[in-house]
Amino acid sequence: CWFEGIRCYDTKKGSAIFRLDAHVRRLYDSAKIYHAEIPYTQAEFEQAIIDTIKVNKMPKCYIRPIVYRGYGDVGVNPLKCPVDVAVAVWDWGKYLGSAALDEGIEVCISSWQRNATNTTPALAKAAGNYLNSQLIKMEAVLSGYAEGIALDRNGMVSEGSGENLFVVRDGVIYTSPVASGILLGITRDTVLKFAQEEGIPIRETQIPREFLMISDELFFTGTAAEITPIRSIDHLTIGNGKMGPITKRMQEKFFDVVHSGNDTHGWLRFITAKNQNGDVKVGNKKLEAVV
Repeated sequence: CWFEGIRCYDTKKGSAIFRLDAHVRRLYDSAKIYHAEIPYTQAEFEQAIIDTIKVNKMPKCYIRPIVYRGYGDVGVNPLKCPVDVAVAVWDWGKYLGSAALDEGIEVCISSWQRNATNTTPALAKAAGNYLNSQLIKMEAVLSGYAEGIALDRNGMVSEGSGENLFVVRDGVIYTSPVASGILLGITRDTVLKFAQEEGIPIRETQIPREFLMISDELFFTGTAAEITPIRSIDHLTIGNGKMGPITKRMQEKFFDVVHSGNDTHGWLRFITAKNQNGDVKVGNKKLEAVV
């Protein structure tokens, strides 16, 4: 199956889904790579996501749209199986721990490599790709780390088990290219746009593992992880062991959008609005409080 991870935030201006159109487009791209034609338009799928949040009366939530092959032939040829869809929503807190966003996390280089791009396509957010992610994550957790970083088949840095990775050295941001088997993350793209706005130099290039060890800052990005600083890698302290200034600036800009609702990019899809009294409304109807 193919899926997305999307967040709806309870901003100061109302409930809003972050970059819904970009996520749904990536979902359709993922299905297309595997010759699965989704029987709905992207606009219809987006509306189904919005309706699911509304009917469950959730001011904030994690959203999991899924596309999968339904009942049909048994075997490795799925082409005669129908394409079905589902949408789930639930309340999900901080993926890497409540203190991770402020204090950072400890990570390791995984012994598991990212899949080569000519084996399973990394640009497709397919469930099968996450078997590799599970191995990376379990190895890290069982070894006492919060997360693992995978290398690609050439020994260059790829990404975390479920996050893209950014490196900062001498005021320049580095991140791995598509050729290193990464998923084109929506939050990754957001940070790249923020960096451009701030005039911070960006390099999308292959990164050797030792470059991580001498970096000034490291941070993960992802819908679940948001923007999470990394304080050490393989027991080596990154910078002074605290969140660096560029990571902090990226966090500030991100949370100004998703918490305050200050969106100058058109990234938020508001599904409710708050009036001056803090009441939540959908159109002319006031929603009941969610307990």
